[in-house]
Amino acid sequence: MQVATSRAKKETSDGVPTRRFVFLLLDRFTMISFAGAIEPLRLANRMLGTAAYSWRLAGENGRDVSCSNGASFHLDMGLEEIDREDALLVCGGIDVQKATTKPVLNWLRREARRGVSIGGICTGSYTMAKAGLLDGKRATIHWENQDAFIEEFEEVKLTKSVFVIDGNRMTTAGGTSSLDLMLKIIAQDHGEDLANSVADQLIYSSIRTDQDTQRLSVPTRIGVRHPKLSQVIQIMEANIEDPISPATLADDVGMSTRQLERLFRRYLNRSPKRYYMELRLQKARNLLMQTDMSVINVALACGFASPSHFSKCYRAHYQTTPYRERGSFGKPGATRLSI
Repeated sequence: MQVATSRAKKETSDGVPTRRFVFLLLDRFTMISFAGAIEPLRLANRMLGTAAYSWRLAGENGRDVSCSNGASFHLDMGLEEIDREDALLVCGGIDVQKATTKPVLNWLRREARRGVSIGGICTGSYTMAKAGLLDGKRATIHWENQDAFIEEFEEVKLTKSVFVIDGNRMTTAGGTSSLDLMLKIIAQDHGEDLANSVADQLIYSSIRTDQDTQRLSVPTRIGVRHPKLSQVIQIMEANIEDPISPATLADDVGMSTRQLERLFRRYLNRSPKRYYMELRLQKARNLLMQTDMSVINVALACGFASPSHFSKCYRAHYQTTPYRERGSFGKPGATRLSI
């Protein structure tokens, strides 16, 4: 898959093709994702012995911006027109909905109309989707934000990949996934050997592709390698809105309900019904904290027939009500990221 930022024809004095990236740093962006995107470019320049890559830092106020850990960055520019050959990367993080302002959205739409290649780093995918730049496109975002993203942006073909390139749109899942995207770009620009050398400098031993998923496999996550148990959990995770009965789950994997009960008790110290409930409540908590969906709609999206039953189950598990949970995180819809 070719990265659609290869239009640039500029060259250094010694004939090496050059490319410039403009990083739009949203307020409280995630530093690790930004560093994962910019450091491979620096190292590629160092190893090539020339400035094959350059970059500018942009932000709404054009002066400075703080990331999620409180560090401040001096900006090179505001929301000004950039070269059509530039690649624009939106770096998001905590409270991305608040940082996705009208001036930012208008700027992104304007640059997109001019044909600029645009990418989303971490929750920058949300900002791109809000601007309508991912409609009909394949995309990804951090796994913790996927439930809310799916509810708000039905036109986007959301995947669980580490990164996605679809035409002149790029998205990454957060964390170190931006590193994988940039190594792919470097490989396409200057060859696999350079990309591998940059990875070695970063002590990054396994470069992931867009075919890799961002979360660990079910057996790795639960610490149990039992094929039927993993299969049942995958079915549960795929059927949150319309829960499946333990009897049907057992039948789907070729065992009795009693055998399924024993399997869950042995390996997870809880019943299948209890484990399923915890999955549904976890999704409900994500939706409460990351969207402005009503509590009733959150309940329905997580398989609860009534708000009262939802509230009772939520209180029993989290020791607070759905309404208080939302209030404790401030304004509804403030998308938060744990990394």
